[in-house]
Amino acid sequence: MSQQNPVTQPPGLRLKLGGRFGAIDPSAIAKAEAALKSLSGNFAQWLNDEVVKLDAARQRVRDEGVTAETMETLYLRAHDLKGLGTTYEFPLITRIGASLCRLIDDKDKRLSVSMPLVDAHIDGIKAAVRDDIKTDEHPVGRVLIEELERKVAAAA
Repeated sequence: MSQQNPVTQPPGLRLKLGGRFGAIDPSAIAKAEAALKSLSGNFAQWLNDEVVKLDAARQRVRDEGVTAETMETLYLRAHDLKGLGTTYEFPLITRIGASLCRLIDDKDKRLSVSMPLVDAHIDGIKAAVRDDIKTDEHPVGRVLIEELERKVAAAA
């Protein structure tokens, strides 16, 4: 008796969706994956645009000071990169963004956060993009994210 191979869905969207939506047509997922791949040529520019927005939010904190409003804007920009890094093929940026979000997530604590540690995260994101360091499998990426996460854990 021969065993039929089940149709497998591409891992990207299937893993992101999990089982939240029940059975999803594999062809719909394949189409979505193909559409995402067709857009991948734009990822570098879109990622750069997001990094510019994050850097502008940091500059606003520098110019106007650490306030609830300036830090909220910074947090939202970090949160955007946390969500978009992997989509833009930079899972390291997702991880750095997540670390930065952990650092400034608490609205009460963010007003007294270590700005040099915030700067280290943003500069790390910029360096990852500049030097095309996409994952923590890269030796520099690994050291960078481990140190940032260690510092955030110590600051908690």
